[in-house]
Amino acid sequence: MTDVAPTMTFHPQPQAGEPRPWDFPAPGRGALPNGLTVLRSHRPGQKVVAVEVLLAAPLDAEPEGLDGVATIMSRALSEGTDKLDAEEFAAELERCGATLDAAADHPGVRVSLEVPASRLDKALGLLADALRAPAFPDSEVERLVNNRLDEIPHELANPARRAAMALSKELFAPTLRCSRPRQGTEETVARIDAAAVRAFYDAHVRPSTSTVVVVGDLTGIDLDALLAETLGEWTGKPAERRALPSITSDDRARVVIVDRPGAVQTQLLIGRTGSDRHDPVWPAQVLGTYCLGGTLTSRLDRVLREEKGYTYGVRAFGQVLLSTPEGTGASLLGISGSVATDVTAPALGDLWQVLRTLAAEGLDDDERDVAVQNLVGVAPLRYETASAVAGTLADQVEQYLPDDFQAQMYARLARTGTVEATAAAVSAFPLDRLVVVLVGDASAIAEPVGALGLGPVEVVQA
Repeated sequence: MTDVAPTMTFHPQPQAGEPRPWDFPAPGRGALPNGLTVLRSHRPGQKVVAVEVLLAAPLDAEPEGLDGVATIMSRALSEGTDKLDAEEFAAELERCGATLDAAADHPGVRVSLEVPASRLDKALGLLADALRAPAFPDSEVERLVNNRLDEIPHELANPARRAAMALSKELFAPTLRCSRPRQGTEETVARIDAAAVRAFYDAHVRPSTSTVVVVGDLTGIDLDALLAETLGEWTGKPAERRALPSITSDDRARVVIVDRPGAVQTQLLIGRTGSDRHDPVWPAQVLGTYCLGGTLTSRLDRVLREEKGYTYGVRAFGQVLLSTPEGTGASLLGISGSVATDVTAPALGDLWQVLRTLAAEGLDDDERDVAVQNLVGVAPLRYETASAVAGTLADQVEQYLPDDFQAQMYARLARTGTVEATAAAVSAFPLDRLVVVLVGDASAIAEPVGALGLGPVEVVQA
């Protein structure tokens, strides 16, 4: 028998097609008779629907001495209703294949639901009950308070969290809520009970000041009817949104060392406050900050990680703290990372030199082009899931931005030039207006850091 060689068939190499135009999806907007604002976005193929509910219950509204009550309330929303106790409510969510989470932050409380589109009706009913008639049983609130008290020592032991707390305390006056931990302290959380949670809910949670965002494949779903039967049954007293405070800060150059005797690493957090996304310079600031420290190829990483070997990574960022309808909100501009204790001062010295070089020489066009590609070119991948789209739409509502803000943002990033990005980055991180927080061994780092001349040095106990 003669062997016959198999016939090989060669196919031409696939060629890339023309890129299709992409824009961040624009939502439809409406309202229910009870005053609840509704944003929707039909995303074909997204069979897991994401729902975000924004409640106008900002941390600034927490009663004096009860920091953390918004967090306990948000966690207690899923601990039973007037129809189901906590275990029954959790079981019904599980039968829907749904997840329900809630969290409190400076702008308010956000409740997030994800569920297969085929079970959206049942899950929306559960969500509506949680918002309409939460039970807030004494035993469940007490358990949540105890859980929160157990979390606090772990957060204080985390160098990054401890640095963030210290920076907020340094930047903002004690009278401003943003100067204190978002989820409260041991002292304030220990005071919270079911009555305090119920009072906060009654004072601030109502449909007329809330917004729901629904994103996913809505094929065959009568969303108007479904919302009317569920969230439309939620009632509450009409009310105006609470006026948000003006945020002022003290960013005089100085160094604060949170002492951790014997620590082998130093956590760095360098920051100041800036304007929010209403500022026309925001796109250029995003681009310049990304070039400075947004990725492994950024300037800070090239020097501190690749050349010097001080760190696994340093990041520069801009994070909105609170926005107002008037556009007078604030953001936190920061640089963070960690280094070995013995190179704390050299690392800070080189970081300052990177900022000096940026101011003197500017960014180059290649840095700008790579940043634009990374920020704009990968946007379609970033928003592949319904939850990512819903989260960004909710951010826009929370920050009083127009519905097309994100779409316009990408267009503005693409148009931003190298000179604009450089100017924005230099303005974001002026050498004489940066507060440096170091969590580490003060006995080892205070003297060499002080010799750098970054500002007066203060040592505080962890």
